[in-house]
Amino acid sequence: MLSRHLATGARRFRATPRPTAPTSFLRSAWAPTRTLSTAQPKVTPASNPKAPAPKPSQPNPVEPLQHTGARRAAGATLGQARNDLYDDSFVGRSGGEIFHEMMLRKSVKHVFGYPGGAILPVFDAIYESKHFEFILPRHEQGAGHMAEGYARATGRPGVVLVTSGPGATNVVTAMQDAFSDGTPMVVFSGQVPTTLIGSDSFQEADVVGISRSCTKWNVMVKNIAELPRRINEAFEIATSGRPGPVLVDLPKDVTAGILNRPIPVAPTIPSRPVAPNDRSQSFASHQKTFERLASLINQAERPILYVGQGVLSSPDGPAILRQLVDQANIPVTTTLMGLGAFDETDPRSLHMLGMHGSAYANLAMQSADVIVALGARFDDRVTGNIKKFAPAARRAAEEGRGGIIHFDIMPKNINKVVDVHYAVEGDVGANMQQLIPMLKFSPRKAWFDQMQAWKQSYPFSYDLPSSATTTDTTARIRPQAVIEVLNRLLTPIKDQTIVTTGVGQHQMWAAQYIRWTQPRSFITSGGLGTMGYGLPAAIGAKVACPEKTVIDIDGDASFCMTAMELATMSQYNIGVKVLILNNEFQGMVKQWQDIFYEERYSGTPMRNPNFVQLSEAMGVKGMRCTDPNDLTASLEAFLAHDGPVVLEVLVDKKDHVYPMVPAGKALHEMLLGENKMIQQ
Repeated sequence: MLSRHLATGARRFRATPRPTAPTSFLRSAWAPTRTLSTAQPKVTPASNPKAPAPKPSQPNPVEPLQHTGARRAAGATLGQARNDLYDDSFVGRSGGEIFHEMMLRKSVKHVFGYPGGAILPVFDAIYESKHFEFILPRHEQGAGHMAEGYARATGRPGVVLVTSGPGATNVVTAMQDAFSDGTPMVVFSGQVPTTLIGSDSFQEADVVGISRSCTKWNVMVKNIAELPRRINEAFEIATSGRPGPVLVDLPKDVTAGILNRPIPVAPTIPSRPVAPNDRSQSFASHQKTFERLASLINQAERPILYVGQGVLSSPDGPAILRQLVDQANIPVTTTLMGLGAFDETDPRSLHMLGMHGSAYANLAMQSADVIVALGARFDDRVTGNIKKFAPAARRAAEEGRGGIIHFDIMPKNINKVVDVHYAVEGDVGANMQQLIPMLKFSPRKAWFDQMQAWKQSYPFSYDLPSSATTTDTTARIRPQAVIEVLNRLLTPIKDQTIVTTGVGQHQMWAAQYIRWTQPRSFITSGGLGTMGYGLPAAIGAKVACPEKTVIDIDGDASFCMTAMELATMSQYNIGVKVLILNNEFQGMVKQWQDIFYEERYSGTPMRNPNFVQLSEAMGVKGMRCTDPNDLTASLEAFLAHDGPVVLEVLVDKKDHVYPMVPAGKALHEMLLGENKMIQQ
């Protein structure tokens, strides 16, 4: 059966993949499972003097793991069938050369990494490659975050290449960050020769064991004949279903060895066939279920769309979301990671929700009778106190007129945090397309009037805290004002701008005070909250999109964690613009110390370097703004500079991020300012 009642009361809808061309529903419901192509693309070997070119009389070499059984069944001779079942295009190549060739076949244009002894056979093989550009960071963690920024800007997997031991372990933070945020990334790590594994040899580490919990899949390649297949699997798994990081561990004897025989092409990622007599029943059940969901949405008086990064990850997701909103006239709020999925200048936008989201988005979530979650996972930063979350929707579900509907590609996300009333698994974009024709337009005047009243009563604002009365703080620039001016200056070029952030107060102010209008224009660390993410992610995004303006909005503490990547910007002339909001504190931690720990600043004051001199020492233009009257001119010069540049702005030390939902409170129990709480 396609649908069934869950123990928690949610209905979950699944479909099964088909060995033949599936319907759009089946494609959407089984997006996590892909069937590898049966086509035989034309492949051009990488530029390598040791790699033999295919003979003119032979067919183009097939990509490993392609299905070839159909040709045998069509009447091929035994000899022809045997040739079809084996790939000889890698014979005579070293493991490093096979890696190079596979990057070409996977259309990899950029690799981020750091060399070392165990991975040298690969680095030697890619020496002066004409097929992709290698970017050398100053730390392997930087390589990982660069690959994340690259992937988030393009939707294609970022590729990392590092050595064994500390080279690999230094990427663990980036892998966990990518795992938390659903970012496709393929990490290749060097390893000691297979003959030395387990002997505690120099720079040996159980990288497969270490990375098991922070990757979708990992593997050690123990034989050179496995290498093409494992690389194929890595890219397939990183990009299928909910994207994420994978790791391929490469022992040195594998990458230095020579392949001397053809390799099998049989696939190792099987499809899961369905019995033919189940298909019509499944489709009919699916249609009936969507009709029920459409009926709930159409009759809802106060519906809301709660949109996460899954919409951005889905092909054409933002465009399909726009169609849904126009068709049904429903307001939209997004998660931090979903910013850009819907144009925030549209009056139906409620901007971001959650701990530091807009008050009106949080109030709308609590008041909605139907909540439609699209590619979002009900993170604790979004829900607040679970027992007090979405009371109106839960009450509507009991009365049979509403509830919580969850569209997600990951079955494990269903009912993980919030018990929902209906659940639809699969690609969110494809499932939205199935739903849209069943939806009807409704003006919902009372609902939109209520939201407009909330917007007027509770806008994003920044009153000066009463404790900030000394001259050394009141003279400083308001950090929110910096972002507001930047937003105004960027308005004409929003479609050609990407903003990354570190993690902290500056991250939240960027999310609040910039109006996000474009998909993949906001790149930040959400689930893991990795300080130091902003600068290397911006480098990766700029490498991926050199024609766009890429700005890293950072805090002084977050920036300091990966500040040496300024040297990477300088070496490759990567024109990232770094805006540092310097309050000489770990601002978000200090905010909690102000509110909950009686201003005991344990470990949070920062004694920073001179950021202008630091930038100049690395060959990057450095600027500083200390006067509020100079802010606009400084930002204009910052944006106009051609090349890598850093602008440090000295901002108020006492400012807090509001609204704020304190720990244990419900979404409607927000702090709106110092000693100012809203309760409805």
